[in-house]
Amino acid sequence: MKQFITILFIGLISFSIQAQDKVAKIEFKSDTIDYGTINKGADGVRVFEFTNTGDAPLIVSKVTSSCGCTVPKKPEGPIMPGETGEISVKYDTNRVMPIRKTITVMSNAETPTVALKIKGEVIDPSKTK
Repeated sequence: MKQFITILFIGLISFSIQAQDKVAKIEFKSDTIDYGTINKGADGVRVFEFTNTGDAPLIVSKVTSSCGCTVPKKPEGPIMPGETGEISVKYDTNRVMPIRKTITVMSNAETPTVALKIKGEVIDPSKTK
């Protein structure tokens, strides 16, 4: 009986160690979106696509922007291994200026924090010659 309990105990420990080896991995198609030169008031929505290349569910816990002019939106549910997800970013194109912003993604991935960039320039066509 003692041998059975010992074997059961060792089996449970090895099972829990193997369960901890599973990890989510987030891999973006691109870590930068270039808006290029866009007109004032144009559509400022762009999408960062990513894949969970790990072997555990990926949970994006928080997505923040370096400025209030950029509003990111994270996926609501977990992204299963092999599946893709999106983080949409909306930039306020009523601000005529160069775009240089950072979006920070926090998750349970092997690399828990990833910095994404958007760049470009918003121009006012009514003020150009």
